[in-house]
Amino acid sequence: MSDHGSPPATPEQPSPPEKPARNLDAYRAHYAERTTGMTASEIRALFAVASRPEVVSLAGGMPNLAALPLDSLAAEVARLISVDGQVALQYGSAHGVPELREQICEVMALEGITAHPDDVMVTAGSQMALDMVTRIFCDPGDVILAEGPSYVGALGSFAAYQAEVVHVAMDEDGLQPEALRQAIANVTAQGKRIKFLYTIPNFHNPGGITLALPRRSEILEICAQHGILVVEDNPYGLLGFDGQPHPALRSMDADNVVYLGSFSKTFASGLRVGWVLAPHAIREKLVLTAESATLCPPTLNQMIVSRYLSTHDWLGQIKIFQEQYRERRDAMLSALEQYMPPGCTWTRPDGGFFVWLTVPEGVDTKAMLPRAVTQRVAYVSGTGFYRDGFGSRQMRLSFCYPTPERIREGVRRLANTLTEEMELVRTFGTVPQRSVPGPQVPSPDTA
Repeated sequence: MSDHGSPPATPEQPSPPEKPARNLDAYRAHYAERTTGMTASEIRALFAVASRPEVVSLAGGMPNLAALPLDSLAAEVARLISVDGQVALQYGSAHGVPELREQICEVMALEGITAHPDDVMVTAGSQMALDMVTRIFCDPGDVILAEGPSYVGALGSFAAYQAEVVHVAMDEDGLQPEALRQAIANVTAQGKRIKFLYTIPNFHNPGGITLALPRRSEILEICAQHGILVVEDNPYGLLGFDGQPHPALRSMDADNVVYLGSFSKTFASGLRVGWVLAPHAIREKLVLTAESATLCPPTLNQMIVSRYLSTHDWLGQIKIFQEQYRERRDAMLSALEQYMPPGCTWTRPDGGFFVWLTVPEGVDTKAMLPRAVTQRVAYVSGTGFYRDGFGSRQMRLSFCYPTPERIREGVRRLANTLTEEMELVRTFGTVPQRSVPGPQVPSPDTA
């Protein structure tokens, strides 16, 4: 066609300029690199719904404080402030109140630990102690060995200091020594530095598993042989349901174990009083770290715990907790047997707060959680307890807080939700498993 027959050329219209993406955080470019590992819990938003009274929460690791003698405690706290208020309301030492440190040594003696009060440092909960240990030992890229699964709060601290977590497998007897040897060999072959083994040997959170006695000495020998420090986190050690407390790892090796303890599970979590028992040189570094972070742990809270230990039958109170939690554990195990569909398995804890439930192949517990809350039951998905994205077929169920009746009803609702989810999987196929970029930071409901 000739030019005369061609339609007139239409000038090309310029594209509208793209609008720059709106940055909702004006300080994003200024944050330290280590903040990239911090991620909020995906279930935290659901707890606004899950905390409603019609929802049975099997998620929270909250102690049953209704069993405490609150009237006598109130009178003792009032007396403390009236008589010793000028001390209790004042600054204190980063090391902790001396009388409380002596009492902590008496508490640890129940697990076979011999300790001097000078080597005990009081912290704002054992979470603070764990964070400080990670801070003084780990540079970015260092490796921490931890059970798989592991406590979500620990994984959050490790990520904050840019440490790499290598999970070590567990079975019904706890951490597997051979898996530990293999993990050490693999990491060493990669030329990376292992800073410590983090372990919860008693009534594991979230696994509900207890490390068998023969394995304790073997694991300590493996770590000593390879020059690996052991960090023993033991908030549930006195809450066993059968017999005497298990001997702490620290009682077997005082030179290579840092022991973390807490009054959050055996007395009052809201006071945030924990402690760390460490070899002398490590303890000095921890004191300096605490001074830079908090100056000192709250003196009033420490003195409240100390008065409770000196004026109340705290061992008798622990026995009351043991009986109540045993009853709740039994209710959960019975309900799981009665209601759960075929293909489910779960741990059978002999203490502590938690049962670890594994569901059939194809079910994603994170994806199912909103539907469970719609059915008025809540749990914690297993993905938050792994650094590497595993756990989509697991969930943590807590039996410490609801009554036995509520536990049974919650398990029934959960089983119904799971049965419906399994039917969806059979109808539409397996949902692709999603990886998790980092550990979820726990709220008090998930600790």
